[in-house]
Amino acid sequence: MQVRPRGNQMADVCLLLEGTYPYISGGVSTWTHDLIRSHADLKFALVSIAAATIPQRQAFELPPNVIDWRTIRVGALPKGLPRFRGSGTLPLKLAPALTRFLAQGRAQDFRDLNALLAPVRGAAGAETLLNSPEAWQTLTAMYEENFRTTSFLDYFWTWRALVTGLYSVLLADLPAARAYHAISTGYAGLLAARASLESGNPSLITEHGIYTNERRIEIALAEWLHDPGALSLGDASEQGGLKSLWTSAFAAYSRTAYEAAFRITTLYRGNQDMQKRDGAPSSKLAIIPNGIDAERFSKIRKSSTPRRPCVALIGRVVPIKDIKTYIRAVRVLADSIPDIDALVLGPDDEDADYARECRQMVEQLGLKGNMTFTGRVKLDEFLHRIDLNVLTSVSEAQPLVVLEAGAAGIPSVSTDVGCCRELLLGTPDEAPALGEGGIITPLANPTAIATAMHAFLTNPARLAAAGDTMKRRVDGYYNKLVIDRQYRKLYDDAFGAHTRERAA
Repeated sequence: MQVRPRGNQMADVCLLLEGTYPYISGGVSTWTHDLIRSHADLKFALVSIAAATIPQRQAFELPPNVIDWRTIRVGALPKGLPRFRGSGTLPLKLAPALTRFLAQGRAQDFRDLNALLAPVRGAAGAETLLNSPEAWQTLTAMYEENFRTTSFLDYFWTWRALVTGLYSVLLADLPAARAYHAISTGYAGLLAARASLESGNPSLITEHGIYTNERRIEIALAEWLHDPGALSLGDASEQGGLKSLWTSAFAAYSRTAYEAAFRITTLYRGNQDMQKRDGAPSSKLAIIPNGIDAERFSKIRKSSTPRRPCVALIGRVVPIKDIKTYIRAVRVLADSIPDIDALVLGPDDEDADYARECRQMVEQLGLKGNMTFTGRVKLDEFLHRIDLNVLTSVSEAQPLVVLEAGAAGIPSVSTDVGCCRELLLGTPDEAPALGEGGIITPLANPTAIATAMHAFLTNPARLAAAGDTMKRRVDGYYNKLVIDRQYRKLYDDAFGAHTRERAA
């Protein structure tokens, strides 16, 4: 259920959220929910950006200081009016800036697109922008200019998907707010750039994972990029050209968001280096790590009841979490620890096909007596029985589950993604050096992950020492009380900059 604006209230902060809160549970959504609640004196508006196929069921109950919530479906445009003043030439006028923007992504091209579409919001839609003779003329001209060696059918679906997402952002209604805070680049970052351009109010970008890097991984692994119900007619080299179009488009979105932003934050230095490579100005960059309620998790005590050794992967059952590598690692581990109890703690309804494949793999590998998929759970109710947290993701930023488990005295085995290495092993400036809080392994390497799990589970002293190290590291460096103050300063700086600009 949407929250409509309360009277004429202006929000203090409008959060722009792609594929996360409040529809999808997970680390970023939990972080967003906590951010809103920790600034209870601020009024928040939400814009959720979701694919047309994402169900409209909420995973979170919105806090009372959310005064406006809207959803943009990027997979479809409103029909719009069949004809209105200027409709016959609109797609042709958009074509030059659209071509430049998808190829190189400068803020000026985005401004040009917005200037053409802003006056016709409410009238322009799929009829004019996708299905008119002029839209067809635009599509074919762009194909002939740059992609004539690829399958036209593949290009057609790629073009439709890209421009539908872009036009969804440019045509959507936005709440009024003193500042706009996008929790990624991509479509959310573009909305922040547009909001700042139109309102004159500052936009902020916070990236947990680097959006363009995650899209590059997904695009590189994609078998086709057009309508998944259609058969690709292009060969591998032709598909590579279309993958390049997708990659350049998402890089363009990030550059535009960075250029428009007042401040750009991320969680650790490795992420910041990638932001710089993607065009973020160094003068706008800052690092604010994730924080958790360390006191809450530190109160959890290990169960003294005799039980089987227990490992857990805490996360959604989706490909980026690489649940299949975890299953294979448990298969290897079970050869030496036959009674291993392996949990998957997280929702499995986001990618039904992948979840089904994972369950089939468990059966095929003979692990039905070892592995349990719990679905969505209250983590606090499980941590007391878990000996070791396992993270097999192919992409992460600063996963909250490593910190939450760590605060409860549970070490982790993690792939070498995001800042997991510094979470588990510390940073060069950690003083005093706390030591090992887990083991880092290569990506997609079940044997290495199984070996690391075995090393902890067969050495209780090492397991306990690593758990104690994680408790101390989380309390000293990732306590949410400190992090909340840093975000409040970020907002206050943005509000103050806007006030000074208006007064000048």
